[in-house]
Amino acid sequence: MTVIENSRLAIIGAGAVGSSLAYAALIRGSAREVVLYDIDAARADAEVLDLAHGTPFTGASRITGGGDLDAIEGASMVVITAGAKQKPGQSRLDLAATNVGILRELMPRLVERAPNAVHLLVTNPCDVLAVAAQRFSGLDPSRVFSSGTVLDSSRLRWRLAERLGVSPTSVHAMIVGEHGDSEFALWSQSRIGPVPVREWVDARGDRIEEAELEQLAEEVKNAAYAIIAGKGATNYAIGLSGARIVEAVLRDEKAVLPVSSVLQGYHGVDGVALSVPSVVDSSGIARVIDVPFSEGEQRAFERSAEAVRRTIGTLRL
Repeated sequence: MTVIENSRLAIIGAGAVGSSLAYAALIRGSAREVVLYDIDAARADAEVLDLAHGTPFTGASRITGGGDLDAIEGASMVVITAGAKQKPGQSRLDLAATNVGILRELMPRLVERAPNAVHLLVTNPCDVLAVAAQRFSGLDPSRVFSSGTVLDSSRLRWRLAERLGVSPTSVHAMIVGEHGDSEFALWSQSRIGPVPVREWVDARGDRIEEAELEQLAEEVKNAAYAIIAGKGATNYAIGLSGARIVEAVLRDEKAVLPVSSVLQGYHGVDGVALSVPSVVDSSGIARVIDVPFSEGEQRAFERSAEAVRRTIGTLRL
């Protein structure tokens, strides 16, 4: 895969998620240069040094950074992972007030140093923070969006592939809506190869039943809670999914990904960021795709919008 010449990826936050994303980006060759910044300069310096020692095995990519925000100057893309992390039993929306406060101060400083960059929010609650970051930055919503349900959709594809005995690359399914407790699987548009998921016949000659589809979607929704309970954070898969979004931008791919951006008149939703299939390229979000919803999916989408809207309403944005 080709990396755009002189592309610079800036990652804000050198914690578990930020360092995992930097690691994934280096291995995958997502950018020509990765810049890792953290307010904790000693942590950032240590992570950069550790990662740099492995770059002889990663090809042309290099890593720099530290505790000086000026290091991100001229970045092609900025990924924000900084913020309070989700604790066991805590919902993503519970994190909102703390992380909005961080963004209020951070966004103008990022835009000042990287005015032409596309900005990606990974910090949770990412839908609420996408709205906040867009308002604090003053940038077009197409250039400030969140990772949304890209990871959730990967979890769904993996789980379906395990259940049905096919490769995840042959599973075309997405989670949409809030990246959180009101998210839902877009079953009406899901396929195994060219076959609608509800019509797929497995090796035993059986079709997957509706109750099992609901169970699989519930497993995906709660996957992060199970991981956090066991190890304190999710980091590897979100690092990989973040790197995948970075590549769609820096390689001008026009890839269709369920990222979360501030919507205008999408299935009746305005001013709220939710994940829907979107075309991602060097401009950021080139187009939000108008996907047909079933009646049940439309109701679920409206519930997702209301969940995010309620949280936004409690904050001073």
